[in-house]
Amino acid sequence: MVITGGAGFIGSHLCDRFLASGMNVLCIDNLLTGSLDNLTHIMEHDRFQFLEADVSKFITVDGEVDFILHFASPASPIDYLKLPIQTLKVGALGTHNALGLAKTKGARFLLASTSEVYGDPLIHPQPEDYWGNVNPIGPRGVYDEAKRFAEAMVMAYHRTHGVDTRIVRIFNTYGPRMRIDDGRVVPTFLGQLLRGERLTVFGDGSQTRSFCYITDTIEGIARVLHSDIHDPINIGNPREMTIVEFARVLRELFGSSAEIDFAPLPVDDPVTRQPDITRARELLGWEPEVKLKDGLGLTRDYFAELLG
Repeated sequence: MVITGGAGFIGSHLCDRFLASGMNVLCIDNLLTGSLDNLTHIMEHDRFQFLEADVSKFITVDGEVDFILHFASPASPIDYLKLPIQTLKVGALGTHNALGLAKTKGARFLLASTSEVYGDPLIHPQPEDYWGNVNPIGPRGVYDEAKRFAEAMVMAYHRTHGVDTRIVRIFNTYGPRMRIDDGRVVPTFLGQLLRGERLTVFGDGSQTRSFCYITDTIEGIARVLHSDIHDPINIGNPREMTIVEFARVLRELFGSSAEIDFAPLPVDDPVTRQPDITRARELLGWEPEVKLKDGLGLTRDYFAELLG
């Protein structure tokens, strides 16, 4: 198995999952946003290999390959706004190269897509047959359109070359190995609480998100990989809440009295985000199991250890 972006948050958990299932895993990552710290515990595993490489350039792998999971990409707003060209290149050229490898090796290919393909949605919750509402020339377009293009290329390789493909649209996932400074709401709020700071809410906090713990996301991805479904599948938690509500949940859960500061809403920030997971429930028998308070507790412990 080849996992691009395997030193990242979700990618490193996938390395764990498939090593535990008995597979040989080759992780390819250029460490632009990933970290070797996420792989320290498996670096000496006899079925694990790490290759530092940029998949936006030509890649080759010796021997047989059964599965390719393409997870290479900046994924947080801070990262893709700072690295717009690299984000577009890994979505386009990186996907092209990874698909070319899958075609050459006769491997099954899974694309890590995102809820961001729906943009600022006009349909709620978002089902897989919704085409989205994306600003292609806005600052977030570098990530949104990179993933939309990647999906189109995956389907083209499937229809034209018969590559055995899968597409998973991942909604907000959280858990250990997130970077505390990556700008997403879970690490931002938990970092602020642990440092005794005020919580920063963008806009008026009425925008909504849904949060899926990493182990649930990994299980969903594995089920998509081993299914026979070529169309996109949403993987996320349908429990929706406003950002202000989420801040209050965190304060209550961890006994904090932190005040809330409000800041301007970023350009094109989605107002609503909630997955319709009917397809995952009916076709994969999958839905999230980890309760929010339990997942947040585990994530807080991870960040507390990082901060010392």
